[in-house]
Amino acid sequence: MKIFPAIDLKENKCVRLSRGEDTTSIVFNENPVEQAKYFQDQGCSRLHLVDLDSAFGRMNINDDTIYKIRKNISIPIQIGGGIRSEDIVKNYFNLGADYLIIGSFSITNSEEVKKLANKYTDKIYVALDVLKNKIMINGWIKDSGLTPQNLFMIYESSAIRGYVLTDIAKDGMLTGLNQEMILQNLSLTNKNLIVGGGLKDNTDIKKLKKISSNNLEGVIAGKSFYVGNINLINAQNILDSDA
Repeated sequence: MKIFPAIDLKENKCVRLSRGEDTTSIVFNENPVEQAKYFQDQGCSRLHLVDLDSAFGRMNINDDTIYKIRKNISIPIQIGGGIRSEDIVKNYFNLGADYLIIGSFSITNSEEVKKLANKYTDKIYVALDVLKNKIMINGWIKDSGLTPQNLFMIYESSAIRGYVLTDIAKDGMLTGLNQEMILQNLSLTNKNLIVGGGLKDNTDIKKLKKISSNNLEGVIAGKSFYVGNINLINAQNILDSDA
């Protein structure tokens, strides 16, 4: 399991939100390219990038910054946010994405997303953005009426690489990962699972370390890093240790 540090882009700046609410953004770095280079220098194996403007329907604002990040780091980049058509998929791959995380579109156009997963082999994740066990869409403001279990039934036999599970109620709140939700969903899928939402400190990292599952691929570190609760090197060492 690996730690994937997060850069959330809004108007070409590195920000963090609370519970995904657009009006709660706090700028943590005016230069996302330098932030990405720092994460690579810290030994991170993949960057988690969220295009918040795109998620809220403000398209292409961060394209130049995403391109510059790609040109300045060599580690893989996974991107999510507002991916609601194949044209947007193509654009992000052209900008240099290695993996894409598809949320709302995976609910409204599941057959199309399955086709994309076949076309872009091992590069597509489905987002499980969960609030009270319901999948939220459209920038986390609309209840899809579906549960993660419903999406497993739709996508488990497809060619997607895996799922990215986020507890919206905890996202950006530093209250600790929802371990119960993680364990429940791990038990329902054989595909890779990346988890996030609420990571507080190394206590969470140690709890994840104890989970016996080969398909727990990674954990996303956002605000916990930016406020100094997590040292990325130390946290990864905990996950890599034999203890």
